[in-house]
Amino acid sequence: MSAIIKTGICSFGLSGKVFHAPFIHAHPGFELTGIVERHNNDSKAKYPQAKVFRSVEELCADKNIELVIVNTPGYLHFEHAKAALLAGKNILVEKPFTISVKEAEELIELAEKQKLQITIYQNRRYDGDYRAVKNIIEKKLLGELRFVEVNYNRFRPKYGGKPHKEGDLPGAGNLYDLSPHMVDQVLQLFGWPMAIFADIWKMRDDVIAPDYFNLIFYYEKLRVHLSATSISREPTWGYILHGMKGSFLQKRSDLQEEQLTAGAVPSMSDWCQVPRKTDGILHTEINGKVIRKETTMTPGNYMGLFDDLYKFLTGQGKNPVLPEDGLKTVKIIEAAFQSANAGKIISL
Repeated sequence: MSAIIKTGICSFGLSGKVFHAPFIHAHPGFELTGIVERHNNDSKAKYPQAKVFRSVEELCADKNIELVIVNTPGYLHFEHAKAALLAGKNILVEKPFTISVKEAEELIELAEKQKLQITIYQNRRYDGDYRAVKNIIEKKLLGELRFVEVNYNRFRPKYGGKPHKEGDLPGAGNLYDLSPHMVDQVLQLFGWPMAIFADIWKMRDDVIAPDYFNLIFYYEKLRVHLSATSISREPTWGYILHGMKGSFLQKRSDLQEEQLTAGAVPSMSDWCQVPRKTDGILHTEINGKVIRKETTMTPGNYMGLFDDLYKFLTGQGKNPVLPEDGLKTVKIIEAAFQSANAGKIISL
């Protein structure tokens, strides 16, 4: 791998414009070499040095490109990731890794055979709100945890017009769109659960794919609930933790996506603003004294993922998000559908 990693992006929709191109362009270790735009040339305004390709196949055929970012709709991830691997490229794959466990396992096997690397794009590990929760858990400020809620509620009462998100295409629906973030975080914090129960439902009349889910992860002495809905006008707590000594509540208040959408330029330094007001509550007992205080998270930085990826690909660090982590989230999704369809707890 060269010192400057020539990188291609498979799509220039929201994902490409907001979550990938700005970071590849700003990081000194990457070169934004190519972008797939099937019909337009929108990327030329900001990234004139990047060649526009009309298909993923054209991009993969470019011998200069060493890393391909697979950020097309989820149902195309397997096809495009496989094409990139067969073309000799390392890949960074958006969530969900694939639509099925079988597809994920085939890609991992192919990468090993080709001696190439797969990294899963789990940027939410680098959110400030998640890291605030992780910090509380690592410091054991709540005593032994017994109950945790992770919520991802939004207000989008009408169909958004994307069939791969809310239509009848494979991988549509919030379980594929939102749960990979939440499942990955819970597995990072608490490990693999003993069992799962799932309620999956379609709340809105004008969408086809399920837009609501509630998952229960069963651990020996802990229950974790993960839920998402598209009809929550009033913001709710993103994380609720209850332990034997205290509780911690944390809002989803990371502003990176909002500021990137508005045109902010990311960097290695703290480019993202802190929340506009306090966004958490810690109520616990420390050294025999009960305390209750409002907290404010430290801003996250998605550039950390790209920097960790650069170090990994150049032999200076470990893979920031293993392909096996992506496989685990797909296994959970498949088990969730199995549970919902059968109406019973599924042992893992």
